[in-house]
Amino acid sequence: MSIENTKERYASFAVATLLPYQIIDLFWEIIDNNLKHVFPLPQVLTFLIVNKKDKVSLQYIDLKKDFVIEFDYNYDFNPQFPKQIKVLDNKGKETILLPEEIE
Repeated sequence: MSIENTKERYASFAVATLLPYQIIDLFWEIIDNNLKHVFPLPQVLTFLIVNKKDKVSLQYIDLKKDFVIEFDYNYDFNPQFPKQIKVLDNKGKETILLPEEIE
């Protein structure tokens, strides 16, 4: 299982320039408090950033198991936010990336 033995965490430069740190931290919060040790997690996690009544909603998507979990927040949505975010686990070094940074 991936994302189980966190050693270090990063956000790519592209992500850090497109998202405020508060939203970047939400990904780690979701992983730690809602996903880790609850579901077997793949090496690459997929999230969508969605506009829900002008506020940020983050959706964790598991394509193999065909389910979505949505987390709503009181942060203002910005249409310049990336639509999709990936979280990559590389032997405990976890990084938040844009999809094009790992494809």
